[in-house]
Amino acid sequence: MQKRLANVLFYTVSAIIAVIMFLPFYWSVLTSFKPDEEMFSMPIKWFTTNLTFEHYYNAFTTVPFGLYFWNSFLLAAIGVLFNLFFGSLSGYAFAKLNFRMNQPFFRILLVSMMVPGIVTMIPSVYVLRHIPLVGGNDLFGSGGNGLMNSFWGIILPGASGTFAVFFMRQFFLTLPKDMMEMARIEGCGEFKIFWRIYLPLTKPALATLGIFTFQAGWNGFLWPMIVLNDPAKATIQMGLQAFSYNYQTDYGPMMAGALVAILPILVLFLLLQRYFIQGIAFSGIKG
Repeated sequence: MQKRLANVLFYTVSAIIAVIMFLPFYWSVLTSFKPDEEMFSMPIKWFTTNLTFEHYYNAFTTVPFGLYFWNSFLLAAIGVLFNLFFGSLSGYAFAKLNFRMNQPFFRILLVSMMVPGIVTMIPSVYVLRHIPLVGGNDLFGSGGNGLMNSFWGIILPGASGTFAVFFMRQFFLTLPKDMMEMARIEGCGEFKIFWRIYLPLTKPALATLGIFTFQAGWNGFLWPMIVLNDPAKATIQMGLQAFSYNYQTDYGPMMAGALVAILPILVLFLLLQRYFIQGIAFSGIKG
């Protein structure tokens, strides 16, 4: 009897916490369909029959929301490809290749993960602006804007993230070295061993890292806002800012735009959910 009561209490408390956590999302969905006069009515109307799609129409007509959606998708997708390739390549090197300074370099990598991104933001802007022979710069990196106001200024700084290298290294450690030795005996080069033998075995880790990378690129706001000055290159997160002006916020279109913005991440997670769980399970087996 005591065990049953404990189970009932546990599931009751869990259900209450789940409902509390779900309420803000439910309010956002409901607000995107509510008329303006019902949005802040008191007491709060948790159900409504006066559904309208006006806010979704306004979200796509007030600003070029479709263009912002495409810009975010392009940046996130290219960032995923770069991060998966270079992250897995570096992770393979740290996990499977015996080279001098392997462990010291990896420890430096771990230390760099503890440095907040906001600390390196100003040096990163300086480097992007003064890259030689790019964006109107001369050989000494002066005279132009470098990679500022360019999509490459968003993609290249995160092309091989420290978390990606660490995550893939942990997964490669779980794979046996016998295949590598047999391939070397057969005359395979190191890159061919990585590309043809080991990389296909890391699909769960690649799917997991792909979700993390896509989510980070899709939700990026501060760094794109600093680098991109052209309104035609703005991202979807920057576009949502357009609904807040003159100390006022147009909550209906903002909620509609926010819900549209989460759809790609939701679809990606649903498609790769099985690999995502496997990647989390296997990536932390060995240290």
